[in-house]
Amino acid sequence: MRILGKDYNNGNIRIVLEADEDIWHLFNVLEVGDQVTASTTRREEKAADKLRAERSEKKRMTLGIRVEKIEFSEDDVRLRVLGTIETGPQDIGQHHTLIFETGDDLMISKARWKDSQTDRLDRAVRDSRKPKILFVSLDQDEATIAVLRQFGLKEVTNIRSMRSGKQYEERSKDDSYHKEIISNIGLLVSENMPIVLLGPGFEKESLAEDLKREGYRGMHVHHTGQSGMAGVNELIKTGMGASILRESSVGIEMEAVEKLMSEIGKDGLAAYGPSEIREASEAGAVDTLLILDSKLREQDLDDLIRTVESQQGKVLIVSGQHDSGKELSSLGGMGALLRYKRQ
Repeated sequence: MRILGKDYNNGNIRIVLEADEDIWHLFNVLEVGDQVTASTTRREEKAADKLRAERSEKKRMTLGIRVEKIEFSEDDVRLRVLGTIETGPQDIGQHHTLIFETGDDLMISKARWKDSQTDRLDRAVRDSRKPKILFVSLDQDEATIAVLRQFGLKEVTNIRSMRSGKQYEERSKDDSYHKEIISNIGLLVSENMPIVLLGPGFEKESLAEDLKREGYRGMHVHHTGQSGMAGVNELIKTGMGASILRESSVGIEMEAVEKLMSEIGKDGLAAYGPSEIREASEAGAVDTLLILDSKLREQDLDDLIRTVESQQGKVLIVSGQHDSGKELSSLGGMGALLRYKRQ
């Protein structure tokens, strides 16, 4: 994400969406009642007579709409913003839908920007400099390819080996299974993107050798008890891939939630529930406050965040798009890791 300008006196911030993750950040920043201004297309109606309207071709224009509904599509990673037109060359008061994808720029106008919202935009700018991570989780029968994004894991494809019988006990050099995996990796990998190979058995080591022969570098091989997406989540939760996951927001979030659930399980240094968390924050006992992103969309928690940060505590916004986010949701969307046990 790139921020083109900030005018806090008028409540305006203009941004450019440079990556898929920026669409997710925008979804978490926008609220019903905001005004969004962007370039779009709209058909101009021309009345030919009283009985019939002649529809002209769509024209490109800049419109500002008052937001009434926001829809995020994870499958094609785009955002639909629906509302009524307030500024523009035509159709004031009519409904219009703005659709945002990577490459688009827009201006967001709010009556009041929350600290958590401006912090999120700043984090989006910082995180855009970090590479994504590509996972290949496999055994001798099937491979799952997934990509770690700033807002969660996305399963991209599954590839079956189609091996059967004793003839496949010794893998031939022209193994079509590995060729198909490598072909799919080539479509997804970008410069400096880490490739993580994982799973039970020795299939991952064999694939690593084939990738090296194809010129790939920067691979990380890890043993897990499971393959598929279960293996990827196992790797992240147990911290086996800590060295490459440490700089990713999802890796940090999943590790923190895992620690929170562990502390709760042993009645240790953890708190959950609104009243318990607020009491701990006011006492200066909160080391890390974990908040689900959807909780921030639904509720203004800036006072709680400021209280924690004023006492040198950290605040971590957790995406609801991965397994650990769903675990945090089961606690009501908030939890806190504590410095000390309160009596």
